[in-house]
Amino acid sequence: MAKEKKTGAAKQKPSATEDFEQLGVFYLGRPYDLAAKQAKPGWLLYDSKDLVTHAVCVGMTGSGKTGLCLALLEEAAIDHIPAIIIDPKGDLGNLMLTFPSLSPDAFRPWINEDEARKKGLSPDDYAAQQAELWKKGLASWQQDGARIQRLRDAADVAMYTPGSHAGLSVSILKSFAAPPAEVRDDAELLRERISTTVTGLLGLLGIEADPIQSREHILLSTVLDRTWRHGQDLDLASLIHAIQQPPVAKIGVMDLESFFPSKDRFALAMKLNNLLAAPGFQSWLEGEPLDIQSMLYTPSGKPRLAIFSIAHLSDAERMFFVTLLLSQTVGWMRSQSGTTSLRALLYMDEIFGYFPPVANPPSKLPLLTLLKQARAFGLGVVLATQNPVDLDYKGLANTGTWFIGRLQTERDKARVLEGLEGASAGSGKKFDKGRMDQILAGLGSRIFLMNNVHEDEPVVFETRWCLSYLRGPLTRAQIKTLMERAKQSGYGDRGIAGYESESPLARYPATPVSPASRPVLPPDVPQYFLPLRGAKPEGAGLLYTPMLLGAAQIRFADAKSGVDSLRDVTLLAPMAEGPVTIDWDRAAKVDLAVADLEPEPQQGAQFLTVPPGAGKVKSYADWSRDLGAWLYRTQKLDVLRSPSTKAVSAPGESERDFRLRVQQAGREQRDQAAERLRHKYAPKIAALQERVRRAEQMKARQQTEARTSQMQAAISVGASILGAFLGRKAISQTNIGRATTAIRSAGRVLKESQDVGHAEETVAALQQQLADLDAQFKREADALAAAADPLTEQLEPFSVKPSKADIAVKLVALVWTPQWLTAGGETRSAWS
Repeated sequence: MAKEKKTGAAKQKPSATEDFEQLGVFYLGRPYDLAAKQAKPGWLLYDSKDLVTHAVCVGMTGSGKTGLCLALLEEAAIDHIPAIIIDPKGDLGNLMLTFPSLSPDAFRPWINEDEARKKGLSPDDYAAQQAELWKKGLASWQQDGARIQRLRDAADVAMYTPGSHAGLSVSILKSFAAPPAEVRDDAELLRERISTTVTGLLGLLGIEADPIQSREHILLSTVLDRTWRHGQDLDLASLIHAIQQPPVAKIGVMDLESFFPSKDRFALAMKLNNLLAAPGFQSWLEGEPLDIQSMLYTPSGKPRLAIFSIAHLSDAERMFFVTLLLSQTVGWMRSQSGTTSLRALLYMDEIFGYFPPVANPPSKLPLLTLLKQARAFGLGVVLATQNPVDLDYKGLANTGTWFIGRLQTERDKARVLEGLEGASAGSGKKFDKGRMDQILAGLGSRIFLMNNVHEDEPVVFETRWCLSYLRGPLTRAQIKTLMERAKQSGYGDRGIAGYESESPLARYPATPVSPASRPVLPPDVPQYFLPLRGAKPEGAGLLYTPMLLGAAQIRFADAKSGVDSLRDVTLLAPMAEGPVTIDWDRAAKVDLAVADLEPEPQQGAQFLTVPPGAGKVKSYADWSRDLGAWLYRTQKLDVLRSPSTKAVSAPGESERDFRLRVQQAGREQRDQAAERLRHKYAPKIAALQERVRRAEQMKARQQTEARTSQMQAAISVGASILGAFLGRKAISQTNIGRATTAIRSAGRVLKESQDVGHAEETVAALQQQLADLDAQFKREADALAAAADPLTEQLEPFSVKPSKADIAVKLVALVWTPQWLTAGGETRSAWS
């Protein structure tokens, strides 16, 4: 039976064949013998869940570092693991160059024509050469076009180019929106988010700001803290206004004007305004919002490798964007449920300058947060560099896996050894520095040392051939060509123009009548006022329009499916003249808390008159009963059910998010089942292998004894015959004894030949048992792999309706809704 090493350690994985397409493992290469300078049999398979404790890859130019990291990302995609990929050099766009046909025509548009000229080849001939090279290279690693197609089918690949329209554009507006509640409720995390956002923004303005000393940093941090804690979003325009008119009167114990005079605040606001007004900055405000969940998965729930190419940006712009992206990733991470399986990857190539050992650039803080906390949420962080001296190895002390290639200097090697020693100490394992130093000195191109704290010992391995075509950095034109089809299909079509919802007042405008003073109503008629929102238009007056507000709470419960959910419903219904004052079918749902209602109107406002029925207390009791009946008749909770897992979607959960949640739960169950399967079969296989070994030893011993007996028998017979030929005339006692001994030896030969036959039968029987056990393990492993995929299975929709007892009407009242009234008689909502 072929044995496949689990990440090169002494631990073995049972397998019937050397098949690298196994559950939850990444095929990275094959073990390598440094002394013999040749590969060993078998595959180097890496457990995907080990990446939850993060990885770092170091190696000089030409070491094969990029190829190894691309292979790791390819394996993640094949295993349906999405990734955020930060690409400062432009190499990682090669992940989009996957050609299942392996034909020269497929390679032709993407070849490096300068290389073709250097080799004296035409572009067509060079493309044919590259196609043949890739076909042979893949075949040498038992890969082919079918595996490339599997990669393409498993995950989407998209390239984002912030600050540019070459790839998919990215809007940074969401980066100033209030972070999710999970971040706002964590004081330390919110403080980190504010600090990194402000530092990155001031860096983009050319202001090197110390968070303790800089008044610019302190002012912006105060503004973000005040607005974000209240769940209020900001954009750059509102941030400019907040700098001129901060929402605080004091900063620390000093009044605002003493700390930061209005003249100086105006100068800072002008800098930010100039940035916003610059033509080149508009591309930062267009495209997809920087939403991590939407970038990790397509709208249908397919995992995505989201490549952020930043090679075209200046150093300040790179630091600004990387900091925002990492901060958004921290916020997304904290919104996920805990898991022990790998959920997603964050990969950054060439970490130089973003995670230094001494300085503290704004990118370092969110990176440290991710390295410390991401493992609990299934987010694996992979960092790569060719400059080991630029890494903060104290920050990487808890990194579980180190991939180390050929290093350039002794100083680099010393820093890597320091990091490995720290990682070993953190995991409580012994570290043989001398042996590690010797191994590092012998590494060559595409030969790496892998030190995984989850395994017993490090392993040297040769990296596999990449499925993607490694043509080098993509040009701007090539990126544009690759993503043009995606843009045409609507990718990233949500730009700076917002997501404005329709106002109920726009749907049901009040009947235009002459405004008057506030109507006098009986004191028992419940009436409230909606708060004003937004700025007052120049020259406009305030007009209150009467509407009926209904607020209720509905419980949707279904014991069989496990659904038990509460829904708060707030409705605004227009009031009509005539016999039917209120028609709940014309009501609109509004995002409004009853606690936000105000008891008094704004000064100087005018009012429209109310219909006669709205002035009677009894009407509100009738409308309350009508509301309960209307809710019972019309309200339902639509959910989805997974037939394979029986899981039910949560209220408001999209189909995509439900599929992803079920898939993650399935992946965790799959990992556990695969581990149980290995624990179940490993002892049995090991025991049978030991019995085969002992039986083969017995067979060898029997064969040896049989050969010895044959030799002794031959000697005895020969001696008897020789005695006869030497001329003895009589049959002596000695000759008779020799003949008898020869006959006995021949009998022993026969018996021991039979023993050899029995031993051979025993070995054959045990080997058959081992083969049967292998086949049984393979069948059970295949059954796990063939389980239904939640991303593709047909979900079952069903609805849960409330009972009458589960509907509680909380409030039905007259509500005055404010509108701005222009001099020309036109109205506009003043609250929505």
